[in-house]
Amino acid sequence: MSWRKAFLLAAIILSACTLAYSKSKLVMSWKNPSFSGEHFYRILVIGMSEDPVVRLDFEDALAAKLSRDGLEAVPGNSILFRPDSPHLDTDYLKGQIHDHKIDAVIISRLIKFDKKTTFIPGHSYAVPYAYYRSFYGYYGAVYQQVYTPDYLREDTTVRIETGLYSATPPDEDLVWIGYSDAFNPKNADKLIKDEVKLVVQALEKEGILRKNP
Repeated sequence: MSWRKAFLLAAIILSACTLAYSKSKLVMSWKNPSFSGEHFYRILVIGMSEDPVVRLDFEDALAAKLSRDGLEAVPGNSILFRPDSPHLDTDYLKGQIHDHKIDAVIISRLIKFDKKTTFIPGHSYAVPYAYYRSFYGYYGAVYQQVYTPDYLREDTTVRIETGLYSATPPDEDLVWIGYSDAFNPKNADKLIKDEVKLVVQALEKEGILRKNP
């Protein structure tokens, strides 16, 4: 394989890898204009997922990332009993929040999971023969055509909604809400890691969380 063919092949592979996965990005967020900037001391982290393993991993990861001096984050799996039922016992939830002195709740859920299949037509590009370096060789050279075949590419977009609520009665107001997209996440672990980092950075930027030193 000539150096030019190798270079073009590497460029195609690199381009495909770039398209294959991108980190989570915040596409929209809102902060309550009446939020006075008070600091929270004990935040309950709740992940809404029908998969208990994903829910546990997310809650543990976000709680660990949120925790810092003066702030304790509590994963929901450590204080909430959630049976496999669509019915919510609101009194039980309020009791746990009160008993564990929770002053804020952050809750995340998957709101969109889209799959899209795209037809990518084949194409060709020109590669000169090795003798193109000389004038006469270059002048008389012909270009061979190298083809890439048609193929189908399946892309997945995941959208996650995350809201932070004050748990102080009587209002329990929404403080912040954000929506993030991930394009072709590699797996649940990678998606959780990126989402946790994104949410914490957004809350720090808004001044809702104090930055870690």
